Amino acid sequence: MPPISKMTWAQAYPARPVRIIVGYPSGGSNDILARLMAQWLSERMGQQFVIENRPGAGSNIATEAVVRADPDGHTLLMVSTANMSNAALYDKLNYNFIRDIAPVAGVMRVPLVMEVNLSIPAKTVPEFIAYAKANPGKINFASGGIGTSIHLSGELFKMMTGVEMQHVPYRGNGPSPTCSAARCR
Repeated sequence: MPPISKMTWAQAYPARPVRIIVGYPSGGSNDILARLMAQWLSERMGQQFVIENRPGAGSNIATEAVVRADPDGHTLLMVSTANMSNAALYDKLNYNFIRDIAPVAGVMRVPLVMEVNLSIPAKTVPEFIAYAKANPGKINFASGGIGTSIHLSGELFKMMTGVEMQHVPYRGNGPSPTCSAARCR
């Protein structure tokens, strides 16, 4: 009989606190969702799940931090739409998102909604398009940063409708005003 058992036991997970890294500042939708998930996971897993905000570069700073962390499941990334588009938006990244990040769970789907400041005399999308065409370059739209879903959907809206609007990127959705037009100037 061999002196060592052929059976091994898996280590309990998580063995220590888990960091969930968010690529945006606190207060935005990714941060809020991560904090709700961290609380829920902490209660159920018996170990702390801690949020670490690392804003900047369209979430590339956060992604790179996760890629460089030990691949032991104790450093997680709150992925956003920007992570999918960064490979096309940035010429040189220090990681390959598809190769270096493994999906764990889908936690949310977010609808995109068009909001217009009340000072804009438009009540429907066609009215807004007509107003924007009559006032080229005078309307701004805000987003939580370059490459975010709001930025890309705004650019797609411009291409599809032929309107001229100026993109105003903020450092995350938390600091970004919740408007699409005049108040964002």
